[in-house]
Amino acid sequence: YTRSSSDRDEETRNGYLFSMLLLAAEVIQADDKIMHSEMELVRQFLRQSFGENAVEQGNNILLKLFDYRKRNGEAMWQQQISEACQEMSIHMETEHRLQLMAFLCEIAKADGKVDEVEVTALRNVAVNLRLDANVVEQMLHFGGKSLDDAYAVLGLTKDATDDEIRKAYRKMALQYHPDRVATLGEDVKAAAQKKFQEINEAKERIYKARGL
Repeated sequence: YTRSSSDRDEETRNGYLFSMLLLAAEVIQADDKIMHSEMELVRQFLRQSFGENAVEQGNNILLKLFDYRKRNGEAMWQQQISEACQEMSIHMETEHRLQLMAFLCEIAKADGKVDEVEVTALRNVAVNLRLDANVVEQMLHFGGKSLDDAYAVLGLTKDATDDEIRKAYRKMALQYHPDRVATLGEDVKAAAQKKFQEINEAKERIYKARGL
């Protein structure tokens, strides 16, 4: 018996979903407050991706995770997060991990401000997922409208050379290409499409400012 690719996709998707909920629990609670807006963003994602049933299931999983953290203490929780991230870094493609991080950054931004503790939690998750911690700063600037935001999205500063800008853009355009996450389903692909667009907009803004 060989598993069909749709079985494999289903497995990949379910793994992604649980990973997302576990890490969402970490980010939502990073500032010791459980914000309605952050929970709502996760519910919205579950609704779009997996339908109404998943909203309740996902919500229950999150509440169980919060409870587990309270009962077992911070050290135990952080160990669980770290072990889970290591598992993900082995079994999940880089592009999938980047999309996961981008979603966690969206959660942190959901209540309108990102606290230092949230940034620290996000950076720790990124490092544990074997991604560069700096992707967090880049992602937090996604969707920003200023020239500074545009440079931050590409992970550069204003004194970067034209060549460095082209190189950074090419690398990100490949990593965030929606086709790279197609197996995770249409919703994740659509989220990737939005990020991809934001990277293109950042590049355009820089090119325009530099007359490239």
